[in-house]
Amino acid sequence: MINYFQLQFKMLNRQLIDFGLALLIAYIVIPSVFVLLSSYLFSKTAFAGYVYILIAWSFISKLNEKARNDFLKSIFDKKKYFKLRIIENLIFATPFILFAIYKQEILIALILITSPLFLVVFNFNTRLNFTVPTPFGKKPFEFTVGFRNTFFVFPFAYLLAYIAVKVSNFNLGIFAILVIGLICCSYYSKIENEYYVWNFSLSPKEFLLKKIKIALFNYTLLVIPVITLLSIFFFDQVDFIIGSVLLCYAYLVMVIYAKYVSFPNDKNLTHGIIVASTFIFPPIILIVIPFFYFQSIKRLNTILE
Repeated sequence: MINYFQLQFKMLNRQLIDFGLALLIAYIVIPSVFVLLSSYLFSKTAFAGYVYILIAWSFISKLNEKARNDFLKSIFDKKKYFKLRIIENLIFATPFILFAIYKQEILIALILITSPLFLVVFNFNTRLNFTVPTPFGKKPFEFTVGFRNTFFVFPFAYLLAYIAVKVSNFNLGIFAILVIGLICCSYYSKIENEYYVWNFSLSPKEFLLKKIKIALFNYTLLVIPVITLLSIFFFDQVDFIIGSVLLCYAYLVMVIYAKYVSFPNDKNLTHGIIVASTFIFPPIILIVIPFFYFQSIKRLNTILE
């Protein structure tokens, strides 16, 4: 197991060097930027704690990719795999936990400590012997596959919305909207086969537009119960509800474009940093979306035209 983490550390160093950063500078600058952006986030919004949890979960979710975990299970026995995944999740969550403790956000810190453990347990023990029905079509595959892997999150989000109404906590309701949005964004982390994209027989613009329409419709379908409940009981806050949904729309558009920037290869470290920075400082998404759009069009031109 130690060898595994040593290998991961060497791979990270290689990515930083390829990105053009000297290791000494990288390990000083990256933590400093993280602290500065985190401080900025907590100073600017009352939703900082909820946003912080979402950002941490977005990083941890990258470790739950099925092919990756199946590979780990083929190498390690059940006990070592379980231990390894807990350590991995906690490593990713640790910077967020430490900063939450520094800000005396004890509840946020506790959620960040326990939720990675829960995600490992659920992922480890839930090998379903039946096909979970979905309200989505088979094409494109993202929502069908993603929903079946994360269906347990939606009752949790709907319960949060109910509790928000019950205890008159509007922020908790907004958090439920953002949770559903983040989960839907995670569906676009999986890169499909190049032939699958070519098979659409569309221009790059038409292909991306089709993907976006389906993503926005499906997200709306999943979040409409929360929107309806909050709009009834917090009618004076409808503008915030609409704003939260539009923000999730923007993130969905961004991750779809980001998916095809390096297609058929995975997103590189640069693109990952750019995406992560939009969660810390959302306004820059207005710059990132057109940047990713033109890059993805350029990339898809070699496949679709």
